[in-house]
Amino acid sequence: MLRLMGLDYGSVTVGVAVSDPLFVTAQGIKTIRRKHENKLRQTLAEIEALIEEYDVSVLVLGYPKNLDNSVGIRAEKTEEFADMLRRRTGLEVVLWDERLTTVSAHRYLNESGMDYRKKSEIVDTVAASIILQSYMDYLNNNPDMKKKLEEYCVGGKNGGQQ
Repeated sequence: MLRLMGLDYGSVTVGVAVSDPLFVTAQGIKTIRRKHENKLRQTLAEIEALIEEYDVSVLVLGYPKNLDNSVGIRAEKTEEFADMLRRRTGLEVVLWDERLTTVSAHRYLNESGMDYRKKSEIVDTVAASIILQSYMDYLNNNPDMKKKLEEYCVGGKNGGQQ
């Protein structure tokens, strides 16, 4: 069975989460860190390895629009990253509104009573889980969209055009 992968793209980190095969729950799996914002080769290679390991069919990339729904610099960088992912993986990349997911992740981790250092290590992974879970909740509440996605996944990666 195929899965979805959620990504929370930041200036020096990418939080990663995957769905269960039925697209019901999201599980955070890791945060990929890099030393420099524009050094993405290793980050993309790690994402490709995780796509292979988890048999991912679609990427759901958090899209950080401004609160007024405008597109700022961070969203433009995310669009560029989405294009890189499409070129390198051949997979569909869904840009999914992520406004306030990092805030939600911090709130969730604060309520857990977790140590500050540990929270800073996993907040991006939790944010990726929230992004992916939000997308899956949308699919589960919109049967036509879920059916289209399932048909895409059954057709194989790249819609069956390998």
